[in-house]
Amino acid sequence: MSNHYHLVLHVNTASVESWSDEEIAQRWTTLYKVPLQVSRWLSGELKSTAEINKTLELIDEWRECLQDISWFMRNLNEYVAREANKEEGCTGRFWEGRFKPQALLGEKALLSCMAYVDLNPVRAAMVQSLEESEFTSVYERIHSMACKDDESKGEVR
Repeated sequence: MSNHYHLVLHVNTASVESWSDEEIAQRWTTLYKVPLQVSRWLSGELKSTAEINKTLELIDEWRECLQDISWFMRNLNEYVAREANKEEGCTGRFWEGRFKPQALLGEKALLSCMAYVDLNPVRAAMVQSLEESEFTSVYERIHSMACKDDESKGEVR
């Protein structure tokens, strides 16, 4: 959309909870600078129980962040805002307000929401059909299916 976007997210808390402390630290540090203490912990250099416990507390905080939609949205929106402001050569607030989460409690609600999101560009008259709605998941689903059909027929796109 020209002034907003829609996401349908699933937070797999069981998966995040199953990750080891090392995996949490490695995932976090692919996004952010590695604190020296964590770097030393990962390489097995920390010997003090107090330092190790403090590091594990930090990793527990990271585990919570990695499954928090508000944290995810704050980071995503900050990135999008910085890129848009850089592209436009301006500074200041980019987003009008905070995101509005809606829990989808059941398959019917999930499917309704996904249909709303998929149809939004057509409803807003930005495109004539779902096949034309680039940068959407429905576009990807349609075109990946078309590519698979072509491949199964031996055609090259």
